[in-house]
Amino acid sequence: MARSLRGSSQPAAMGSVAVPPCHVVAMPFPGRGHVNAMLNLCRLLAARDGVSATVVVTEEWLGLLGGPALAPGVRLEAVPNVIPSEHGRAADWAGFVDAVYTKMEAPFERLLDRLGAAPAAIVTDTFVPGAVRAGNRRGVPVCILSALGATMFSVQYRFDRLPTAAGGSADMA
Repeated sequence: MARSLRGSSQPAAMGSVAVPPCHVVAMPFPGRGHVNAMLNLCRLLAARDGVSATVVVTEEWLGLLGGPALAPGVRLEAVPNVIPSEHGRAADWAGFVDAVYTKMEAPFERLLDRLGAAPAAIVTDTFVPGAVRAGNRRGVPVCILSALGATMFSVQYRFDRLPTAAGGSADMA
């Protein structure tokens, strides 16, 4: 049976199969702009009839957000703090990103197992490749949310046109 990102609470017509409620699991990159953007997206999704969302954050982020109740149709679940703390992560940004890339996948997989039924989709951040791999292994569609602003997108799109650093030359033609 095909899944839809749009659930239905209307009774099924005689001889048809009712579409089950749609549940998505969301995994943001553990940073303020990324978590906030994902929470906003999940609130919008949950405002649709038949859609619910589980947002997966670290235990530290769960405490920062104030607990598991968030909005109607949106709940928070936590994975263990397997990455450096939000406080002071700037001291070792590369280490923080490496930890997100290498240490969050296994706890996310365990959480998916604990949730039981496979979600209709996984929504994850551009910078959380482990969630993409988990979805691919499970045959669950994965949607990517890019929390980058238009300016940052433009910088990345035109990165080849930026001047080179420290005495290098750049052809700006």
